[in-house]
Amino acid sequence: MKKEKFDVIGMTCSACSASVEKAVERMEGVSSVSVNLLANNMTVEYDESLVESSSIISAVTDAGYSASLTGAGSPAQAAENNQVQAEIDEMKYRTIVSLVFMVLLMYVAMGPMLGLPIPSFLVGTENAVTMALVQFLLTLPVVYVNRQYFQAGFKTLWRRNPNMDSLIAIGSGAAIVYGIFAMFRIGWGLGHADLELVRRYSHDLYFESGTMILALITLGKFLEARSKGRTSDAIAKLIDLAPKTATVIRDGQEVEIPVADLVEGDIVVIRPGQSIPVDGVIIEGSSAVDESALTGESIPVAKTVGDKVISATINKAGAFRFRATRIGDDTTLAQIIRLVEEASSSKAPIAKLADKISGIFVPAVIAIALAAFIIWLLLGYPFEFALTIGVAVLVISCPCALGLATPVAIMVGTGQGALHGILIKSAESLETAHSVDTVVLDKTGTITEGKPQVTDVLPGTNISEEELLAIGASLEKPSEHPLAEAIVTRGKEREVDFAEVSDFLAVPGKGVQGQIEGQKYLAGNLSFMREYQIDLGEFESAADKLAEQGKTPMYFAAGREILGIIAVADVIKPSSRQAINDLKELGLDVVMLTGDNKRTAEAIRRELNIDTVIAEVLPDDKEREVRSLQEQGQTVAMVGDGVNDAPALARADVGVAIGAGTDVAIESADIVLMKNDLRDVTTAIKLSKATLRNIKQNLFWAFFYNTLGIPLAAGLFYPILGWRLSPMYAAAAMSLSSIFVVTNALRLRRFDPEK
Repeated sequence: MKKEKFDVIGMTCSACSASVEKAVERMEGVSSVSVNLLANNMTVEYDESLVESSSIISAVTDAGYSASLTGAGSPAQAAENNQVQAEIDEMKYRTIVSLVFMVLLMYVAMGPMLGLPIPSFLVGTENAVTMALVQFLLTLPVVYVNRQYFQAGFKTLWRRNPNMDSLIAIGSGAAIVYGIFAMFRIGWGLGHADLELVRRYSHDLYFESGTMILALITLGKFLEARSKGRTSDAIAKLIDLAPKTATVIRDGQEVEIPVADLVEGDIVVIRPGQSIPVDGVIIEGSSAVDESALTGESIPVAKTVGDKVISATINKAGAFRFRATRIGDDTTLAQIIRLVEEASSSKAPIAKLADKISGIFVPAVIAIALAAFIIWLLLGYPFEFALTIGVAVLVISCPCALGLATPVAIMVGTGQGALHGILIKSAESLETAHSVDTVVLDKTGTITEGKPQVTDVLPGTNISEEELLAIGASLEKPSEHPLAEAIVTRGKEREVDFAEVSDFLAVPGKGVQGQIEGQKYLAGNLSFMREYQIDLGEFESAADKLAEQGKTPMYFAAGREILGIIAVADVIKPSSRQAINDLKELGLDVVMLTGDNKRTAEAIRRELNIDTVIAEVLPDDKEREVRSLQEQGQTVAMVGDGVNDAPALARADVGVAIGAGTDVAIESADIVLMKNDLRDVTTAIKLSKATLRNIKQNLFWAFFYNTLGIPLAAGLFYPILGWRLSPMYAAAAMSLSSIFVVTNALRLRRFDPEK
């Protein structure tokens, strides 16, 4: 299967994107289609042996739109190929032309009634044909620059798949065609000296109505296009992080080349203050690197030989060289941009509902407009009156705002997530997160640091803390056990003197032993000490207290004499307590999963006030525990490190990987927290709630506003209150609803997780 992206031109609403999707989906060999209305593109997965990209382009063209393969290349190049700016420029040109000729037309048409100075050859019944012809000629440029509405609208109508363009084309087209008919009637009246007929049709030209509809809708589209451009600011900011050039070693010389020309294995030179162009591994030098743009971590991270560096991060101090391991679309930055773009283009369930409504809404509106036109004629009202009613219904009902309601909010929401170091992989996960009622947290690496550390050093009466740590670090140095590594690390930090150990022996499950300067030393658990009949005295009760606190006590002895205890634990992250409190304040149940023994797990539960702890769980059983919670009717978010938690992350309603965006995390989770901070789980849920609230506001305004406008446009209140909506006001009202929806969605840019 092949996956390709296509630029699609001509889409204006969700009915348009639905038309494109249907046209491509029905092709043999196409397995999936995702159309992004805001970015004017679609992603298609298809079988190359059954269908070609040219056939897909033809299917889009037959549906009334135009398509082309998106230019390949780096994220920066892809941004240059983006259609958003081209759309803004085109809409600006169309808007200027439309408004200029609309103003001229309105002046000519309304001037005599308002007493404005009008050329004499346009005044009077005898000049009625000239007046009509001038209005018609002023209408033509507006029709020409906005011909896309007619081309796409009538094409989709002919294929029985009408969209918003169909409503505009029928509405404005009917007004203009009636104006042409009136022009001929004026000519007939003058030829037959029927001046009453001439006067009547001189007031019923409706060229200004048709032009006003096109001009106001185009103005709304221009404002909409500008707003849509602003929604992609987050992606643009991410793209701008990457430098455009890199200094590499070629033939022993430093050469500055475009980043696009880098190849895997290139040696890249980085100096203080420079941005890192691609991912790689340091081979020479050391520095501190500011990774805040991608991870949100404000403190620069120390880097030395063997450490990985990430594209778009900034070298603060020191110079180094690194070998490029990931270039182009494989860099971490490119993956992040791709995730944000895919999330923006994906559809949330609520968006699919809007698409279905749009698909039914447009044909229903055409039927209502036709019915209103016929009913008013049957009631004995003039043809002109019935026509304006039908046109007003068509125009005010355009589902443009309905099509924008969800995708604009999703794009802004996912963009805000990216700016806060939260990568949301799909619109569906963004929507689902708001309904989560249970958060399952993996302990190791999520709640805790994931790396054991020395927490307590308790020496006996005849030895100092420094001496005990020196003996412990020396004795544990040959061991490969994680607890031993923690003691050795603490010894190095305290700069103790390491002694030579001979006759070293590791006893699995118990401890180690060895000789230092001829003296036999032991280190291990309680059973190991009892095996050598060592009197522990008060240290046994001290060890029990440490164990109750979730720590692992290790006894140290010289011969048969106890020296003391060194306790080791996987310490809790500084942010975990606040994160769990925040989750509980949102009304969520917090569950901790851990492979630790119940005693250690209970100690952490007490310390962090966690609701439920499930201990002694094997990695393979985590998925079963998540499924069990779901079977109890709970909506579960699973938070883990994305490696051994992959099955549970995939099973959860929302999988959240906490970590520095590793490949496994990105693949297995729905949401990736780049800052390695558990508090961002709360931020993600708050963002989801804010986005869903915004979408519902948009849908209410878009659907109910337009629906409530239909009775007014259809003249339902005319016999009782004399209320009637002209096509011009209907066009303005329709454009206003679209502008409101986009503006409301942009409020999400002010999202503050602290509120």
